[in-house]
Amino acid sequence: MTVSAWTLALRAIVGREVLRFVQQRERFAAAVVRPLLWLIVFAAGFRMALGVSITPPYETYITYEVYIVPGLIAMIQLFHGMQSALSMIYDREMGSMRVLLVSPFPRWYLLCCRLVAATVISIVQVYVFLLIAFAFGYDLPAWGYVTLLPAAIVTGLMLGSLGLLLSLTVRQLENFAGIMNFVIFPMFFLSSALYPLWKMQESSVVLYQICSINPFTQAVELLRFALYGQLNEIALGWTLLVLVVALLLAIIGYSPSRGMLSRRAAARGE
Repeated sequence: MTVSAWTLALRAIVGREVLRFVQQRERFAAAVVRPLLWLIVFAAGFRMALGVSITPPYETYITYEVYIVPGLIAMIQLFHGMQSALSMIYDREMGSMRVLLVSPFPRWYLLCCRLVAATVISIVQVYVFLLIAFAFGYDLPAWGYVTLLPAAIVTGLMLGSLGLLLSLTVRQLENFAGIMNFVIFPMFFLSSALYPLWKMQESSVVLYQICSINPFTQAVELLRFALYGQLNEIALGWTLLVLVVALLLAIIGYSPSRGMLSRRAAARGE
């Protein structure tokens, strides 16, 4: 197959997912309104200045509202990563993925195309959220909108890979909501999205250690430093490691016939 054929497949899959997302306006509105509520309502109760080390040993004091913006960006990508997993389960249940896998392209490439599509949509949501936040008076560094993009691509791919891996554990579409909440809320609250890690350490060493090994924490820190034009090499390394491991496990374990088999078993009363 030629390079143009591979590119055409990527464009077709990404275009299909984007079109599906555009047609679901309520889904887009919920993805943007959710972090805005956190930013406007939740942060209003914690108006304070935080000392955040952006470029050691220098210390930059920023308001709490601005501090949690990267955490809310990561939250957008986390929720969309789980939503993309829901889409994968739906396509598996309906047999759409089995039709797609009939194509001559390898399974790993088709799954990666789905992952790229999910990441593109999540980045669109992120920048819409940033524009609305700017309209509400949350001033961020102008160059941060540019330096944020590579970090958002990496974190979007990582969280999408975790969602793809999660979809392997769900046999029926009805069970996904409970499992998704069981994953999303611990990942979000046990991270540095809302509070600095040193605040967690002051409260509980155990919580601090859990937050430190949380891959979502590394995603938040990567976005936070990128928004201020800095590179957190440790966060980048851990994010890439989780991305590679989760994607490999998802590719190895994915079975397009899983939903079909479960429906057949239900029909037989097993």
